[in-house]
Amino acid sequence: MDTTLAEPDESLEGFDEAHRGQLERYPAQEIAWQPVHTVYVPADRVTPGIVADWRHAAMKLLHRHVFAPTELASLFGLDIDLATPVHDRLRKKLAAEPIEDLRIDFEDGYGLRSWDEEDLHVESAAATVAAMHEEGTLPRRWGLRVKSFADGDPRRSIRTLDGFLTEVLKRTGRLPDGFVVTFPKVLVEAYLGQFARCLEALEEALRLDRGTLRFEMQVEAPQTVLFLQRTADLVPSLGGRLAAAHFGVFDYTASIGLPPHEQRLDHPACDHARHVMQTALAGTGVELSDGSLAAAPASDSAEDVGELLQRHSAQVRHSLAHGYYQGWDMHPSHLISRFATVYAFHYKCYEAYAERVRAWEDRRAAEGGVLDEPATIRTLVSALARAEHALS
Repeated sequence: MDTTLAEPDESLEGFDEAHRGQLERYPAQEIAWQPVHTVYVPADRVTPGIVADWRHAAMKLLHRHVFAPTELASLFGLDIDLATPVHDRLRKKLAAEPIEDLRIDFEDGYGLRSWDEEDLHVESAAATVAAMHEEGTLPRRWGLRVKSFADGDPRRSIRTLDGFLTEVLKRTGRLPDGFVVTFPKVLVEAYLGQFARCLEALEEALRLDRGTLRFEMQVEAPQTVLFLQRTADLVPSLGGRLAAAHFGVFDYTASIGLPPHEQRLDHPACDHARHVMQTALAGTGVELSDGSLAAAPASDSAEDVGELLQRHSAQVRHSLAHGYYQGWDMHPSHLISRFATVYAFHYKCYEAYAERVRAWEDRRAAEGGVLDEPATIRTLVSALARAEHALS
């Protein structure tokens, strides 16, 4: 083949460096297991029996109000052919693993306490983790949420984290798998680097392997959304320590001045913030999580329980439709609507997605004459992987 450029390499000067930068910022990664929810429990209320307590409460509601697949179908608007396997998997899930991700909260859910009182709860929380680890009831992912640096006293946050890790290691002999720490209200970008350096110092002092301590940032203010939009090197600058970004619906909607009755997860303002998070963190390997519904059934009546489950399910569906596969659950009732909605979402699409991938591999049109693009196929393969993890 004839060509025209004599020395194309001269025009490509700097390519190797640019490509290395691309791979550092956007590493190719397979879809890994990600919890479908995070359960937050205040530090003064967490006990070794917390998983069993939530299981019992959720199963009680399920047996009383959603005992049969027909009731599930009616409540969530599902076809009975879909509701039957969803109901069966829901019962098994609540019995086997009602909480996938547990966060012991020393921030908003815990409030301001004296240093002595918080120190005592740090010790009791660590003892709880050690007991759960010994009993085999510690969720696959677990950790704590410390206070924000934005409160003006980062020493309290680091003292809590240091004391908690020190006590857990002393009681268990090692840091159980799945640990992560949640870092809330990141109003200034510099706080992220400072917190990452604190984690590095703790690793060294506690003789943990480098990279063991990772954290989730919470996006709860317009300031955070703004610096996510303008910072291209955020994830590499943190040395791989940023594991996830969690959206905080109530702090965010309050900070932008929404009226109380509009402070909800599916508000368009929240959609904007979540889309910025997706854009800023796409391809970086940082997980995304949505926020919560801060509500419980008003009573034990079928009407109040059904209303709460339907409202929560609608918000979970909204999150899934926007590409957020994890959220916060604040009450045992949420486990029913969370798992049922997630399972229905994946079951409903799985076979159709698999057929489209098979059609692509066979170089033919999928059912209905669909001709998929390569990018869509990659998305379908990722969706199938997410479904397999969620349904496992």
